[in-house]
Amino acid sequence: MKKPLLYIFVVILTVLNSCKNEKPKQIVENLIVETIPIEIPKKTIDTMITKEFVLGKFDYRTHHAFEKVSVSHSSKTIYLNKKCYEAFIKMYNHAKADSIDLIIISGTRNFYEQKSIWERKWKKYASLKPKTRALKILEYSSMPTSSRHHWGTDMDLNNLNNSYFEKGKGLKIYNWLEKHAKTYGFSQVYTDKTGGRTGYNMEKWHWSFMPLAETYLEFYNNNISYTDITGFEGSEQAKEVDIIKNYVNGISKK
Repeated sequence: MKKPLLYIFVVILTVLNSCKNEKPKQIVENLIVETIPIEIPKKTIDTMITKEFVLGKFDYRTHHAFEKVSVSHSSKTIYLNKKCYEAFIKMYNHAKADSIDLIIISGTRNFYEQKSIWERKWKKYASLKPKTRALKILEYSSMPTSSRHHWGTDMDLNNLNNSYFEKGKGLKIYNWLEKHAKTYGFSQVYTDKTGGRTGYNMEKWHWSFMPLAETYLEFYNNNISYTDITGFEGSEQAKEVDIIKNYVNGISKK
């Protein structure tokens, strides 16, 4: 009798240890999903952060921390930070199981791509005075060197109009994101301004992977000054509109 009892005891211990070593999981509605760690160890991030990186002055297509997004997840050729994309895929699969279709329509943009967008709009509003001109563009577009899209942590989803997310399919997508995106580390950083948020207008399509973005923002605030915000038309307006305080840091505190 002793041998069978000993065998059963060993089996129980094996099962318990197996369960103990599993990754934590969270039950969300009818789907079991792996939880995303709130923080990524800073050692794995700090080695890649430089002034050039946070200013967008690098080639993300060849950068070791970036990855090309699958055509099944995007509307065009898009790159994201690998950690951000890994989290998005988990969120995408959960959304798909809930009959919600997420599609990335914009991801990483470096300094030169943002410069192209900015200078096109700078010419468009040429009739306005310089500061008014800059403020008009800054309703929805960042100055080069000041965009979160430089970091590969931020993406635009489905549609670039707030009205799309206010009814029908768009509203279902937005409600789902509000409820579940935080589980995967994502946050809508440009909310409405009723709480005193400054900077860009509300963007219901813009979602940021906070475990990385918060660290990059901290580095930006500690290392970037107005002398670094140059190299494009209208750059002298950066200080006039206080771009670092009002826009780079003009994000939701939720």
